[in-house]
Amino acid sequence: MLFLVKLNSERNYMKVFKYTFLALIIVSTLKIHSQARDVLEPINIKTVILKPLAANRYAPQMRMGETFILAFDDLEANQKEYYYKIEHCDFNWNSSNLSDREFINGYSEDRIRNYESSFNTLQFYTHYSITFPNSQTSFKISGNYKILVLDDNNNIIFTRKFVLYDSKVSVGITINRSRDLAYFDTKQYVDFVINHPNFLVNNPSAEIKTVLMQNNDWNTAIKDLKAQYYRGSQLIYKYVNETNFWAGNEFRYFDSKGVRDANNEIARVDVGPNLYHTILYTDEERIDLPYSLNPDINGNFVVRTIDGNDNSDIDADYTWVFFYLESFENLNDKKVYINGSFSNWKIHDDFEMKYNSKSNLYEAILLMKQGFYNYQYVTVGADNTISNSDIDGSFHLTENDYTLLVYYRPFGSRYDQVIGIGHGKSDKFLN
Repeated sequence: MLFLVKLNSERNYMKVFKYTFLALIIVSTLKIHSQARDVLEPINIKTVILKPLAANRYAPQMRMGETFILAFDDLEANQKEYYYKIEHCDFNWNSSNLSDREFINGYSEDRIRNYESSFNTLQFYTHYSITFPNSQTSFKISGNYKILVLDDNNNIIFTRKFVLYDSKVSVGITINRSRDLAYFDTKQYVDFVINHPNFLVNNPSAEIKTVLMQNNDWNTAIKDLKAQYYRGSQLIYKYVNETNFWAGNEFRYFDSKGVRDANNEIARVDVGPNLYHTILYTDEERIDLPYSLNPDINGNFVVRTIDGNDNSDIDADYTWVFFYLESFENLNDKKVYINGSFSNWKIHDDFEMKYNSKSNLYEAILLMKQGFYNYQYVTVGADNTISNSDIDGSFHLTENDYTLLVYYRPFGSRYDQVIGIGHGKSDKFLN
């Protein structure tokens, strides 16, 4: 009898060990997902859009409760099932380690149910979209967020970042020419003030963090500046060099809304074996040319077509777009990339320009959906420094958008809130 009791106890122990071990595996798997690094979309996923639904808004920075959309195309066009997972992040985009119930009403994971097949296009694709908040998912708190798109095998297909803010403070931004005379004609200087008359901040240097961005590009963002002066309910930031940005030049653009039409930016359209070829005029370097105003949308893009039935999401076709760049600058073995929000501002091999010794041109071919696109040429050195001025120069008159995000983490809190946002445009200078 004692032997049987002992045997049963050992069996129960083994069962407990087995289920504990399985639970640890599940938790570890979820942990890997929750701490997933940024994942670039595979070759079959194109035209990823994450933005507010409001017109003329492009950056994924939304007020709490504001409607925004995630959309993308799958060129394999076989109506696969995709899922999303929402993750709350800290100031440095690491997982906040909050439970889902602390930042989500409803579910942090669900299937993307809205998808349609392309209509009357040479390139078949399935268009997926989902809006937030929705009946399954809404947000409780502000902060940095990541959205992971998963396949039905729970593999991460790609990730995107977005910011939700709650306007508890106001922000004033001023843009001027650089205070440093050496860069007076080439850089832009930003100062800003955070006003919090109705919001208590006990220790600004410890509780407040900031991110300052040019054209919503996180690659060149200036982070975690501390207030230099305090005046009542104002935090004042008036740095001399720390908030200088290379002004760059106006973005280049092309408009492929008419898939068979040439225009001022498109030299010709050829009929390829499967898809149309959109041949752009050869771009020349602008570093030695005088500045010329060219209104743009600061690196963003809009999908549109005049060849369909008023639904560009599924009517717009894909074409191979041929880029050519003539540059005689000594780039010291730096690599040249095409850059813009269409590439998620990522420096990636898919967007690298290759030098053709026969044509003496930098060349690249990208598969892009019909629409209006802004783009620029940037260089990347061996130290991974990104420059937007080596090819096109930098002119203080360039019109850029500046955004300031204000983060707040009081003593004892487990996550970073975003309590304010400010916008400025470098179209007028005081100096």
